[in-house]
Amino acid sequence: MPRRLAATFVATALTAGSALLLGAVPAHATGDHGPARGTADAVVLRTGLNVGLLNKTLDVPLNAVLNEVHAPASADKTALTVNLDGINHGKPFSVLRADAATARATTESHGTEGYANLVKAKVHLPGLPLLSLIEVQQVTAKAVCEAGKRPRAESNVLGSVLVLGKRVTLTAGGTTDVKVPGVGEVRLDLSKKSVLSKSAAATALDLKVSLNPLKLNVADVQGRVTLARAACTAPGVKAPERHDDGQAGGTKPAGGKGTEVTQTGSRPSTQNLAETGGSSATPYLAGGAALLVAVGAGAVGFARRRRGAAQGGNS
Repeated sequence: MPRRLAATFVATALTAGSALLLGAVPAHATGDHGPARGTADAVVLRTGLNVGLLNKTLDVPLNAVLNEVHAPASADKTALTVNLDGINHGKPFSVLRADAATARATTESHGTEGYANLVKAKVHLPGLPLLSLIEVQQVTAKAVCEAGKRPRAESNVLGSVLVLGKRVTLTAGGTTDVKVPGVGEVRLDLSKKSVLSKSAAATALDLKVSLNPLKLNVADVQGRVTLARAACTAPGVKAPERHDDGQAGGTKPAGGKGTEVTQTGSRPSTQNLAETGGSSATPYLAGGAALLVAVGAGAVGFARRRRGAAQGGNS
């Protein structure tokens, strides 16, 4: 009887302890605590180009990024210089210089915002050391996603714009083609915006480039150049929606292999407890374990006392 009584106490303690743990400990399968805060991203300049070399049968990727940030962060570098093998005798090559180049991304519980701004900027490409691809006075892009409201996106190109040395008149929301004999062709998309139910994105200028400069050992330059892009997703949205430019609600680093130079804003660590092996359930587990030990020890002690009393009565 004493042994059966002790076993009964232990089983009861285990059942009670398990019920306590299951009822008190919140489940965290992925470590995601509370609703998503949304996302915000911004980038001042991104290039995704292939540079063909005169003396080689290959292309050298020029994937460069200036001031790309992911919330919460900001960056304000004003110059981007790269090195490309086989071009300009191995000397550094300046892609962009500006008086001001700012990218900012913020996330708060009530909303998110991405913002990019570029002032008095010149973009140069390999093979055109004296002729700029584009010169702008100011371009901005802004995307705002507030909780419970329709997202907003806006972009502006202020002042004059020069493309391959030619002054161009841009049409809002339209496309402009610029052709220069002996140099190449540039197609500009102005003020691209995309607004979905829970996300938004805006690009001030998107350039499709096709050049044949035949200088500095460069046969041709093909690809895209983006100036001032911002994007956001609203709080509570975990999966960014897709926009018409093929990108999600946030910016995406340039892909491809080869020479790549990236100057970006820092991205703070978002590592949570579940990813590091702990969680907010830890105090409950510790308390439950202590309870089981205490109740089990009490049950065993009680059983021993009952057994001793029984033996004393028999003697």
